[in-house]
Amino acid sequence: MSGILKGMRVIEGSAFVAVPLAGMTLAQMGAEVIRFDRIGGGLDAGRWPLAPSGQSLFWAGLNKGKKSIAVDMQSPEGKELVTRIVTAPGEDAGLFLTNLRVRGWMDYETLRQYREDLIMVTLMGDRHGRPAVDYTVNPALGIPDITGPEGLADPVAHALPAWDLVAGHLVVSSLLAAERDRLRRGRGQEVELSLKDVAAATIGHLGLIGDAVVNEHERGKSGNALYGAYGQDFVCACGARVMVIGLTRRQWQGLLKVTGTGAAMRALGEERGCDLNDEGVRWTLRHEITARLRPWFAARRVADFAAEFDRAGLTWSVFRSVREALAQDADLSEDNPMFRTLSQPGLGRFPVPGHPASFSAHPRRDPQAAPDLGRHTEEVLGDIVGLSDTEISQLFDRGIVQSPRFAARPAA
Repeated sequence: MSGILKGMRVIEGSAFVAVPLAGMTLAQMGAEVIRFDRIGGGLDAGRWPLAPSGQSLFWAGLNKGKKSIAVDMQSPEGKELVTRIVTAPGEDAGLFLTNLRVRGWMDYETLRQYREDLIMVTLMGDRHGRPAVDYTVNPALGIPDITGPEGLADPVAHALPAWDLVAGHLVVSSLLAAERDRLRRGRGQEVELSLKDVAAATIGHLGLIGDAVVNEHERGKSGNALYGAYGQDFVCACGARVMVIGLTRRQWQGLLKVTGTGAAMRALGEERGCDLNDEGVRWTLRHEITARLRPWFAARRVADFAAEFDRAGLTWSVFRSVREALAQDADLSEDNPMFRTLSQPGLGRFPVPGHPASFSAHPRRDPQAAPDLGRHTEEVLGDIVGLSDTEISQLFDRGIVQSPRFAARPAA
Protein backbone atom coordinates (compact mmCIF):
# COMPACT_ATOMS: atom_id res chain seq x y z
CA MET A 1 0.00 0.00 0.00
CA SER A 2 1.33 3.44 -0.92
CA GLY A 3 0.21 6.97 -0.17
CA ILE A 4 0.99 9.87 2.11
CA LEU A 5 -0.64 8.11 5.10
CA LYS A 6 1.09 4.76 4.56
CA GLY A 7 1.56 2.97 7.87
CA MET A 8 -1.43 4.56 9.63
CA ARG A 9 -4.10 2.12 10.79
CA VAL A 10 -7.64 3.38 11.35
CA ILE A 11 -10.59 1.33 12.61
CA GLU A 12 -14.07 2.34 11.51
CA GLY A 13 -17.46 1.39 12.87
CA SER A 14 -20.02 3.46 11.03
CA ALA A 15 -23.13 3.94 8.92
CA PHE A 16 -24.69 6.53 6.60
CA VAL A 17 -22.41 9.02 4.78
CA ALA A 18 -20.07 11.16 6.88
CA VAL A 19 -17.94 8.61 8.75
CA PRO A 20 -17.76 6.08 5.87
CA LEU A 21 -16.64 8.97 3.67
CA ALA A 22 -13.98 9.90 6.25
CA GLY A 23 -12.64 6.35 6.39
CA MET A 24 -12.62 6.06 2.60
CA THR A 25 -10.76 9.36 2.27
CA LEU A 26 -8.07 8.18 4.69
CA ALA A 27 -7.81 4.87 2.82
CA GLN A 28 -7.37 6.68 -0.49
CA MET A 29 -4.46 8.58 1.07
CA GLY A 30 -2.78 5.31 2.00
CA ALA A 31 -4.01 4.51 5.51
CA GLU A 32 -5.00 0.95 6.36
CA VAL A 33 -8.68 1.37 7.18
CA ILE A 34 -10.47 -1.60 8.73
CA ARG A 35 -14.24 -1.43 8.82
CA PHE A 36 -16.21 -3.78 11.06
CA ASP A 37 -19.85 -4.66 10.39
CA ARG A 38 -22.35 -7.02 11.87
CA ILE A 39 -22.79 -10.41 10.22
CA GLY A 40 -25.06 -10.10 7.20
CA GLY A 41 -24.13 -6.46 6.71
CA GLY A 42 -24.59 -3.18 8.53
CA LEU A 43 -27.19 -0.47 8.14
CA ASP A 44 -25.88 0.53 4.71
CA ALA A 45 -25.53 -2.92 3.18
CA GLY A 46 -28.55 -2.54 0.91
CA ARG A 47 -28.81 1.22 0.59
CA TRP A 48 -29.82 2.71 -2.75
CA PRO A 49 -28.75 3.23 -5.47
CA LEU A 50 -28.57 -0.47 -6.29
CA ALA A 51 -27.02 -2.30 -9.23
CA PRO A 52 -29.32 -4.61 -11.27
CA SER A 53 -27.97 -7.45 -9.12
CA GLY A 54 -29.48 -5.81 -6.04
CA GLN A 55 -26.08 -4.97 -4.56
CA SER A 56 -25.57 -1.50 -3.14
CA LEU A 57 -23.64 0.99 -5.26
CA PHE A 58 -23.82 3.34 -2.27
CA TRP A 59 -21.96 0.90 0.01
CA ALA A 60 -19.39 0.11 -2.65
CA GLY A 61 -18.80 3.79 -3.32
CA LEU A 62 -18.13 4.80 0.28
CA ASN A 63 -16.00 1.81 1.26
CA LYS A 64 -13.40 1.76 -1.51
CA GLY A 65 -9.98 0.56 -0.46
CA LYS A 66 -10.96 -0.53 3.06
CA LYS A 67 -10.58 -3.88 4.76
CA SER A 68 -13.72 -5.57 6.02
CA ILE A 69 -14.44 -7.81 8.98
CA ALA A 70 -17.88 -9.18 9.85
CA VAL A 71 -18.56 -9.86 13.56
CA ASP A 72 -21.52 -10.85 15.71
CA MET A 73 -21.49 -7.75 17.89
CA GLN A 74 -24.36 -9.00 20.02
CA SER A 75 -22.16 -11.69 21.53
CA PRO A 76 -19.60 -11.09 24.31
CA GLU A 77 -16.91 -12.70 22.13
CA GLY A 78 -17.73 -10.43 19.22
CA LYS A 79 -17.56 -7.33 21.41
CA GLU A 80 -14.21 -8.47 22.77
CA LEU A 81 -12.86 -8.94 19.25
CA VAL A 82 -13.91 -5.44 18.23
CA THR A 83 -12.31 -4.03 21.37
CA ARG A 84 -9.05 -5.84 20.64
CA ILE A 85 -9.03 -4.62 17.03
CA VAL A 86 -9.67 -1.00 18.02
CA THR A 87 -7.05 -0.99 20.79
CA ALA A 88 -4.40 -3.18 19.13
CA PRO A 89 -0.82 -2.01 19.71
CA GLY A 90 1.22 -0.06 17.20
CA GLU A 91 2.63 3.44 17.05
CA ASP A 92 0.41 4.34 14.09
CA ALA A 93 -2.63 2.44 15.36
CA GLY A 94 -5.17 3.17 18.09
CA LEU A 95 -7.23 5.43 15.81
CA PHE A 96 -10.99 4.89 15.80
CA LEU A 97 -13.82 6.58 13.86
CA THR A 98 -17.49 6.01 14.64
CA ASN A 99 -20.98 7.44 14.66
CA LEU A 100 -22.36 4.33 16.37
CA ARG A 101 -21.02 4.85 19.89
CA VAL A 102 -22.31 2.38 22.50
CA ARG A 103 -21.93 3.42 26.13
CA GLY A 104 -20.27 0.83 28.34
CA TRP A 105 -18.56 -0.89 25.43
CA MET A 106 -17.77 1.05 22.26
CA ASP A 107 -17.11 4.38 23.94
CA TYR A 108 -13.93 6.30 24.75
CA GLU A 109 -14.07 5.82 28.52
CA THR A 110 -14.27 2.04 28.16
CA LEU A 111 -11.85 1.58 25.27
CA ARG A 112 -9.09 3.78 26.69
CA GLN A 113 -8.75 1.32 29.58
CA TYR A 114 -7.14 -1.00 27.02
CA ARG A 115 -5.09 1.68 25.27
CA GLU A 116 -4.41 4.92 27.08
CA ASP A 117 -3.30 6.84 23.98
CA LEU A 118 -6.40 5.90 22.00
CA ILE A 119 -7.77 8.56 19.65
CA MET A 120 -11.49 8.22 19.05
CA VAL A 121 -13.45 10.56 16.78
CA THR A 122 -17.18 10.39 17.41
CA LEU A 123 -19.76 12.01 15.16
CA MET A 124 -23.18 12.57 16.75
CA GLY A 125 -26.47 13.77 15.31
CA ASP A 126 -26.65 16.87 17.48
CA ARG A 127 -24.61 18.04 20.46
CA HIS A 128 -27.14 16.55 22.88
CA GLY A 129 -26.62 13.09 21.40
CA ARG A 130 -29.97 12.95 19.65
CA PRO A 131 -30.16 11.30 16.21
CA ALA A 132 -30.03 13.46 13.10
CA VAL A 133 -29.27 13.05 9.42
CA ASP A 134 -28.63 15.58 6.68
CA TYR A 135 -32.29 15.52 5.65
CA THR A 136 -33.42 16.58 9.14
CA VAL A 137 -30.59 19.04 9.89
CA ASN A 138 -31.10 20.91 6.61
CA PRO A 139 -34.74 21.91 7.26
CA ALA A 140 -34.04 22.57 10.94
CA LEU A 141 -31.58 25.31 9.98
CA GLY A 142 -33.69 26.95 7.28
CA ILE A 143 -31.88 26.00 4.08
CA PRO A 144 -34.98 24.65 2.24
CA ASP A 145 -36.63 28.06 2.72
CA ILE A 146 -33.98 29.68 0.50
CA THR A 147 -33.84 26.82 -2.02
CA GLY A 148 -36.06 26.44 -5.07
CA PRO A 149 -37.91 28.60 -7.60
CA GLU A 150 -38.39 32.27 -6.79
CA GLY A 151 -41.83 32.88 -5.32
CA LEU A 152 -42.48 29.25 -4.33
CA ALA A 153 -44.02 29.05 -0.86
CA ASP A 154 -43.04 25.43 -0.13
CA PRO A 155 -39.61 24.48 1.23
CA VAL A 156 -37.36 22.55 -1.15
CA ALA A 157 -34.98 19.81 0.01
CA HIS A 158 -32.13 18.79 -2.27
CA ALA A 159 -30.42 15.60 -3.34
CA LEU A 160 -26.90 16.39 -2.15
CA PRO A 161 -26.23 15.58 1.56
CA ALA A 162 -24.03 18.64 1.96
CA TRP A 163 -23.65 18.56 5.75
CA ASP A 164 -22.71 14.87 5.69
CA LEU A 165 -19.98 15.65 3.18
CA VAL A 166 -18.62 18.59 5.17
CA ALA A 167 -18.79 16.55 8.38
CA GLY A 168 -16.94 13.62 6.80
CA HIS A 169 -14.00 15.81 5.90
CA LEU A 170 -14.04 17.42 9.36
CA VAL A 171 -13.80 13.92 10.83
CA VAL A 172 -10.67 13.40 8.73
CA SER A 173 -9.07 16.70 9.74
CA SER A 174 -10.00 16.17 13.41
CA LEU A 175 -8.42 12.73 13.44
CA LEU A 176 -5.23 14.00 11.83
CA ALA A 177 -5.06 16.95 14.26
CA ALA A 178 -5.47 14.64 17.26
CA GLU A 179 -2.91 12.23 15.84
CA ARG A 180 -0.43 15.10 15.44
CA ASP A 181 -1.06 16.07 19.07
CA ARG A 182 -0.36 12.46 20.12
CA LEU A 183 2.89 12.41 18.17
CA ARG A 184 4.05 15.60 19.91
CA ARG A 185 2.71 15.00 23.42
CA GLY A 186 2.10 11.25 23.64
CA ARG A 187 -1.52 11.53 24.69
CA GLY A 188 -4.76 10.22 23.27
CA GLN A 189 -8.14 11.90 23.36
CA GLU A 190 -11.74 11.74 22.24
CA VAL A 191 -12.91 14.20 19.61
CA GLU A 192 -16.65 14.83 19.49
CA LEU A 193 -18.52 16.69 16.81
CA SER A 194 -22.12 16.68 15.64
CA LEU A 195 -23.71 16.88 12.24
CA LYS A 196 -25.96 19.74 13.29
CA ASP A 197 -23.04 21.73 14.71
CA VAL A 198 -21.12 21.23 11.45
CA ALA A 199 -24.08 22.62 9.53
CA ALA A 200 -24.64 25.48 12.00
CA ALA A 201 -20.98 26.45 11.86
CA THR A 202 -21.00 26.37 8.06
CA ILE A 203 -24.00 28.66 7.67
CA GLY A 204 -22.39 30.95 10.24
CA HIS A 205 -19.14 31.04 8.24
CA LEU A 206 -21.11 31.89 5.09
CA GLY A 207 -22.79 34.88 6.76
CA LEU A 208 -26.30 33.40 6.82
CA ILE A 209 -26.69 33.72 10.60
CA GLY A 210 -25.48 37.32 10.64
CA ASP A 211 -27.76 38.11 7.72
CA ALA A 212 -30.79 36.79 9.60
CA VAL A 213 -29.92 38.86 12.70
CA VAL A 214 -28.87 42.24 11.38
CA ASN A 215 -31.03 42.63 8.25
CA GLU A 216 -34.73 43.38 8.29
CA HIS A 217 -35.72 41.33 5.24
CA GLU A 218 -35.33 37.59 5.19
CA ARG A 219 -33.48 36.06 2.27
CA GLY A 220 -35.89 34.23 0.01
CA LYS A 221 -35.69 31.77 -2.84
CA SER A 222 -33.91 32.81 -6.01
CA GLY A 223 -34.24 29.79 -8.30
CA ASN A 224 -31.07 29.18 -10.29
CA ALA A 225 -29.82 32.76 -9.89
CA LEU A 226 -26.45 33.28 -8.19
CA TYR A 227 -27.29 35.01 -4.91
CA GLY A 228 -25.67 38.39 -4.39
CA ALA A 229 -24.17 38.81 -7.87
CA TYR A 230 -25.15 37.71 -11.36
CA GLY A 231 -25.51 34.16 -12.57
CA GLN A 232 -28.47 32.72 -14.45
CA ASP A 233 -29.64 29.78 -16.50
CA PHE A 234 -30.83 30.19 -20.08
CA VAL A 235 -32.61 27.91 -22.54
CA CYS A 236 -30.89 27.83 -25.94
CA ALA A 237 -32.30 27.33 -29.43
CA CYS A 238 -31.30 23.65 -29.36
CA GLY A 239 -33.30 23.06 -26.19
CA ALA A 240 -30.23 22.75 -23.98
CA ARG A 241 -29.96 24.83 -20.82
CA VAL A 242 -26.79 26.63 -19.79
CA MET A 243 -25.62 28.34 -16.60
CA VAL A 244 -23.67 31.54 -17.09
CA ILE A 245 -21.81 33.35 -14.30
CA GLY A 246 -21.00 37.06 -13.99
CA LEU A 247 -19.76 37.08 -10.40
CA THR A 248 -16.49 38.98 -10.82
CA ARG A 249 -15.94 42.10 -12.91
CA ARG A 250 -13.85 40.08 -15.41
CA GLN A 251 -16.59 37.45 -15.76
CA TRP A 252 -19.24 40.14 -16.20
CA GLN A 253 -17.33 42.16 -18.78
CA GLY A 254 -16.43 39.01 -20.71
CA LEU A 255 -20.08 37.96 -20.85
CA LEU A 256 -21.14 41.35 -22.19
CA LYS A 257 -18.38 41.35 -24.79
CA VAL A 258 -19.17 37.91 -26.19
CA THR A 259 -22.94 38.47 -26.23
CA GLY A 260 -22.64 42.02 -27.59
CA THR A 261 -24.90 43.39 -24.86
CA GLY A 262 -22.54 45.97 -23.41
CA ALA A 263 -24.49 48.96 -24.80
CA ALA A 264 -27.80 47.55 -23.53
CA MET A 265 -26.36 47.05 -20.04
CA ARG A 266 -24.86 50.55 -19.97
CA ALA A 267 -28.26 51.93 -20.92
CA LEU A 268 -29.88 49.90 -18.12
CA GLY A 269 -27.38 51.26 -15.61
CA GLU A 270 -27.98 54.84 -16.74
CA GLU A 271 -31.74 54.35 -16.63
CA ARG A 272 -31.61 53.02 -13.07
CA GLY A 273 -28.78 55.30 -11.91
CA CYS A 274 -26.57 52.33 -11.02
CA ASP A 275 -23.18 50.93 -11.93
CA LEU A 276 -23.57 47.34 -13.13
CA ASN A 277 -19.88 46.72 -12.45
CA ASP A 278 -20.97 46.40 -8.80
CA GLU A 279 -21.94 42.77 -8.18
CA GLY A 280 -24.62 43.75 -5.65
CA VAL A 281 -26.22 45.99 -8.26
CA ARG A 282 -26.21 43.09 -10.71
CA TRP A 283 -28.09 41.04 -8.13
CA THR A 284 -30.66 43.77 -7.57
CA LEU A 285 -31.22 44.19 -11.31
CA ARG A 286 -30.93 40.50 -12.16
CA HIS A 287 -34.38 40.27 -13.74
CA GLU A 288 -33.75 43.24 -16.04
CA ILE A 289 -30.32 41.86 -16.96
CA THR A 290 -31.76 38.45 -17.71
CA ALA A 291 -34.48 39.94 -19.89
CA ARG A 292 -31.79 41.56 -22.06
CA LEU A 293 -29.66 38.42 -22.29
CA ARG A 294 -32.42 35.86 -22.81
CA PRO A 295 -33.08 36.60 -26.52
CA TRP A 296 -29.40 36.17 -27.34
CA PHE A 297 -29.35 32.61 -25.93
CA ALA A 298 -32.80 31.74 -27.30
CA ALA A 299 -31.54 32.50 -30.83
CA ARG A 300 -28.44 30.29 -30.60
CA ARG A 301 -27.55 26.66 -30.12
CA VAL A 302 -24.89 25.77 -27.57
CA ALA A 303 -22.66 24.65 -30.45
CA ASP A 304 -22.86 28.16 -31.92
CA PHE A 305 -21.17 29.84 -28.96
CA ALA A 306 -19.43 27.16 -26.84
CA ALA A 307 -15.99 27.59 -28.45
CA GLU A 308 -16.20 31.38 -28.26
CA PHE A 309 -17.21 31.25 -24.58
CA ASP A 310 -14.23 29.02 -23.85
CA ARG A 311 -11.79 31.20 -25.80
CA ALA A 312 -12.99 34.22 -23.84
CA GLY A 313 -12.48 32.34 -20.55
CA LEU A 314 -16.09 32.70 -19.47
CA THR A 315 -17.43 30.78 -16.49
CA TRP A 316 -20.32 28.69 -17.77
CA SER A 317 -21.68 25.18 -18.05
CA VAL A 318 -24.33 23.07 -19.77
CA PHE A 319 -26.97 21.45 -17.59
CA ARG A 320 -26.69 17.67 -17.89
CA SER A 321 -27.97 14.54 -16.24
CA VAL A 322 -25.32 12.31 -14.65
CA ARG A 323 -25.68 9.92 -17.59
CA GLU A 324 -25.18 12.76 -20.06
CA ALA A 325 -22.16 14.01 -18.12
CA LEU A 326 -20.57 10.55 -18.31
CA ALA A 327 -21.07 10.51 -22.08
CA GLN A 328 -19.93 14.07 -22.74
CA ASP A 329 -17.43 15.14 -20.08
CA ALA A 330 -13.90 13.73 -20.20
CA ASP A 331 -13.41 14.75 -16.57
CA LEU A 332 -15.56 11.72 -15.63
CA SER A 333 -13.39 9.31 -17.60
CA GLU A 334 -9.89 7.87 -17.46
CA ASP A 335 -8.78 10.98 -19.32
CA ASN A 336 -8.83 12.40 -15.79
CA PRO A 337 -6.07 10.66 -13.77
CA MET A 338 -8.37 10.58 -10.74
CA PHE A 339 -10.56 7.94 -12.44
CA ARG A 340 -10.00 4.30 -13.27
CA THR A 341 -12.57 2.01 -14.90
CA LEU A 342 -13.07 -0.99 -12.63
CA SER A 343 -15.00 -4.22 -13.11
CA GLN A 344 -16.69 -4.99 -9.79
CA PRO A 345 -18.43 -8.33 -9.31
CA GLY A 346 -22.15 -7.88 -8.89
CA LEU A 347 -22.00 -4.18 -9.74
CA GLY A 348 -20.61 -3.83 -13.25
CA ARG A 349 -17.87 -1.91 -15.02
CA PHE A 350 -17.75 1.87 -14.63
CA PRO A 351 -15.39 4.76 -13.78
CA VAL A 352 -14.38 4.89 -10.11
CA PRO A 353 -12.74 7.96 -8.54
CA GLY A 354 -9.63 7.98 -6.40
CA HIS A 355 -8.60 10.83 -4.10
CA PRO A 356 -9.07 14.24 -5.78
CA ALA A 357 -5.76 15.64 -4.45
CA SER A 358 -2.37 14.88 -5.92
CA PHE A 359 0.71 15.02 -3.67
CA SER A 360 3.96 15.94 -5.38
CA ALA A 361 6.05 13.68 -3.13
CA HIS A 362 3.83 10.61 -3.66
CA PRO A 363 2.50 8.94 -6.81
CA ARG A 364 -1.24 9.07 -7.37
CA ARG A 365 -2.94 5.95 -6.02
CA ASP A 366 -5.40 4.14 -8.25
CA PRO A 367 -8.83 3.66 -6.67
CA GLN A 368 -9.53 0.24 -5.21
CA ALA A 369 -12.90 -1.46 -5.17
CA ALA A 370 -14.76 -1.94 -1.91
CA PRO A 371 -14.27 -5.38 -0.36
CA ASP A 372 -16.91 -8.05 0.01
CA LEU A 373 -18.38 -8.06 3.49
CA GLY A 374 -15.91 -9.82 5.80
CA ARG A 375 -13.26 -10.25 3.11
CA HIS A 376 -10.41 -9.60 5.54
CA THR A 377 -11.83 -11.26 8.65
CA GLU A 378 -9.18 -13.97 8.83
CA GLU A 379 -6.34 -11.55 8.05
CA VAL A 380 -7.42 -9.07 10.75
CA LEU A 381 -7.95 -11.75 13.38
CA GLY A 382 -4.56 -13.26 12.68
CA ASP A 383 -2.35 -10.25 12.03
CA ILE A 384 -3.92 -7.68 14.36
CA VAL A 385 -5.69 -9.62 17.11
CA GLY A 386 -3.00 -12.32 17.05
CA LEU A 387 -5.26 -15.37 17.04
CA SER A 388 -4.06 -18.75 15.87
CA ASP A 389 -5.59 -20.57 12.90
CA THR A 390 -7.35 -22.92 15.31
CA GLU A 391 -8.86 -20.07 17.30
CA ILE A 392 -10.02 -18.35 14.12
CA SER A 393 -11.63 -21.56 12.83
CA GLN A 394 -13.48 -21.97 16.10
CA LEU A 395 -14.89 -18.45 15.83
CA PHE A 396 -16.18 -19.25 12.35
CA ASP A 397 -17.66 -22.52 13.56
CA ARG A 398 -19.55 -20.75 16.36
CA GLY A 399 -20.85 -18.02 14.03
CA ILE A 400 -18.99 -15.23 15.83
CA VAL A 401 -17.34 -14.02 12.61
CA GLN A 402 -17.96 -14.37 8.91
CA SER A 403 -16.15 -14.06 5.60
CA PRO A 404 -17.05 -14.85 1.97
CA ARG A 405 -15.08 -18.10 2.28
CA PHE A 406 -16.65 -19.17 5.54
CA ALA A 407 -20.32 -18.35 6.09
CA ALA A 408 -21.29 -18.00 9.72
CA ARG A 409 -22.80 -21.14 11.14
CA PRO A 410 -24.97 -20.77 14.24
CA ALA A 411 -23.82 -22.82 17.19
CA ALA A 412 -25.64 -26.13 17.56
